[in-house]
Amino acid sequence: MWHLQLTCPQPLCTGSMTKAGLYTTIRRVLDIDGWYLMATEYLECRRCKKKVGGWSQGIIRQLSPTHSCQFPAVLTYKLSCDMRVLVQLRSRTLGNSANQLFNTLREQHSEAWMRRGIRYLGICEQFLALCSARGQTPPPPLPPMPPLPSPVWLLTVYSYDVLSRLDEYKARITSTFGSILKMDSTKKVTKKLAGAASDTAAWVTNVGNEHGQVLNSVLTCSEGAGGLSRMAAGIMRRYRLAGVPAPQLMYVDRDCCNRDGASKTAALVQEWEQLVVRLDIWHLMRRFASGVTTETHELYATFMGQLSHCIFEVDPGDARCLTEAKRSELEGKHGMVGLTDGEVMKRISKQEWRLHCRRRTRGAEESTLHIQELLDTFAGPAGRDNLDIPLLDALRIQDIWSTQRPHLSCIQDPPGVQLYTETGRLTKGGISLPVYRCARGSTSLESFHLHLNRFIPGTRASGKHFQAFLVDGLVRWNDDRAAAAAAEGQVGTLHSYSGHLKHVLNQKRQRVHGLQLVKDFTKPAEYTGELIGVEYLYQQTGKGLEDVSLDPDTPDEAAAIESLEEEDEGIGEDDEDPTIFQPNAPSASAAAARSGDPADAPSEPSSLAARNASLEAPEVPQQPSSDSEENVQGPDGQPGYQHVLKLAQALVAGRNLQGLPDSRVDRLILLWNRLPEQDKQRVVYPSRYRERQPKGRFKAAKGKDTSCPGKESLQR
Repeated sequence: MWHLQLTCPQPLCTGSMTKAGLYTTIRRVLDIDGWYLMATEYLECRRCKKKVGGWSQGIIRQLSPTHSCQFPAVLTYKLSCDMRVLVQLRSRTLGNSANQLFNTLREQHSEAWMRRGIRYLGICEQFLALCSARGQTPPPPLPPMPPLPSPVWLLTVYSYDVLSRLDEYKARITSTFGSILKMDSTKKVTKKLAGAASDTAAWVTNVGNEHGQVLNSVLTCSEGAGGLSRMAAGIMRRYRLAGVPAPQLMYVDRDCCNRDGASKTAALVQEWEQLVVRLDIWHLMRRFASGVTTETHELYATFMGQLSHCIFEVDPGDARCLTEAKRSELEGKHGMVGLTDGEVMKRISKQEWRLHCRRRTRGAEESTLHIQELLDTFAGPAGRDNLDIPLLDALRIQDIWSTQRPHLSCIQDPPGVQLYTETGRLTKGGISLPVYRCARGSTSLESFHLHLNRFIPGTRASGKHFQAFLVDGLVRWNDDRAAAAAAEGQVGTLHSYSGHLKHVLNQKRQRVHGLQLVKDFTKPAEYTGELIGVEYLYQQTGKGLEDVSLDPDTPDEAAAIESLEEEDEGIGEDDEDPTIFQPNAPSASAAAARSGDPADAPSEPSSLAARNASLEAPEVPQQPSSDSEENVQGPDGQPGYQHVLKLAQALVAGRNLQGLPDSRVDRLILLWNRLPEQDKQRVVYPSRYRERQPKGRFKAAKGKDTSCPGKESLQR
């Protein structure tokens, strides 16, 4: 129909394909409000005689974008899904879950099925009214509505769609650059990795730029520069091959300096000799915050605000312009006349200071004097509240100050680096004010960490599907940050994350009309093989990603996630009553019997004298039990518990012996072989120790333990 020349998709065959009749399988495809059927034809290789379906990936990859974009669905071995359904799963934001999509599809399918049923039954009523006199048999009943696949299946199909474009997505990630880099690590998402690398990833290390985009995100076995050498080499090679100038500045949360020479971070990127490494100021302030007795202290916010003033100073010109604009706004809108500069500045919000005023660091020496004065002030009577509870823990804050004082030189702004970019103008009180965006620190990466955990749906995902969800989330995140940095608040009509479609559309529009239709902020490039995500972890552990077949005719459809535990956002009752607790704990023997744990002592003989007598009595050979003996059910309801009791008695009877004779060994082996198979399995004991209550409304309070008097009453 399209007059295309197709070749055999087999790796070692180059024969041409010819049609060989209709394919025997008809696909049932899930749509927004129903199902539709999809058929294809057989294609046969003239050389190897191999037959494949016309919808296989090996055939679709040979088609041009004009033809391949007409295929409407993602096919799997059992069911298939229309692309219009999968588009609704792409946004990895809070509230857009697979369960929500499942409920929406179920409602739309139900309403469409009921409309068709009403139309069918209405025609049947007319038929019965016309033919009632003739005694016709009633029409056949309504067929049941086809059930919808589970939310886990929807995520599996979505991951298949991402895996088919994985190289394109990785090429878009490795085409991102920046002049001010930030590097930070988090543990938020590592526990969701299942499969061969389960429980091996300790950290997710992310590298971002001044626009908030992520240059790379890798899973590592340990934090720090030790396991990141290959990631740093890949980023430096990316800059070198693209001809992009090396970055000027990098913000980190650790390894910022070294007394003996270059820091570990500088040694990690030694190819960039002019790169300046700086410590993120927010992390430094959080280290000082760990020296307070409790964050609920009424002076905590004041202390942190003064600590920020000890490090930063506001540009006088920007502060003067903002003060005049705020004064004009208060006089015009609220009629507040005659306010002093101090009264006007008290009415300026933090958001206005951040948008319209640039800040710079004071210098290491000046910051040292200010912070020392601040600590001395809050260590005295000024640092106590009305209940005479001190804000600072004296011993801990002194240790922190002695260890963090050398890092004050690591947080200073390097000379000659432009940290602020003017993104627009805003009129306030008749005065035009500039709007700035700051590139200092790693705040953008901290914001990214909040969203990173939402990229991976469910509780645990296999390595290949984990990689698909992560890469897709990174591409969408980078596109949003690039659009925000370039468009300056302007929202266009077209909104798509498919770089391939945008690039092809622009190419064809350029050839036909000489214009571009879609604005693409990330130009497509060739993937250079840089390791991203789980691939980096597997390179460290010596494992490889498991293969996932994308051929719909191959019966390999493993679930993308193990379980899907997402909160229902509808209105429902609170299932957990915080005032209800478990009754008094039963005895240890009863609890062990209910849980199936091995008892500390056998139940027979019950008395201590009888047990001692059995230990001192000479061993008497026992005959094998016959099949007619009484079959006892255990605490778990399974038969064969009498064999467990006999083995327990024999083991306890020999605990005081210096050695075991051959007859006793044979007896123990015989008793072990008589056990049911489920009793021979290894007992997995649940974890008993927890540092804090992990969930619930009475979980442990935040903060470190301290012996400060009055802290507990203050927290209450």
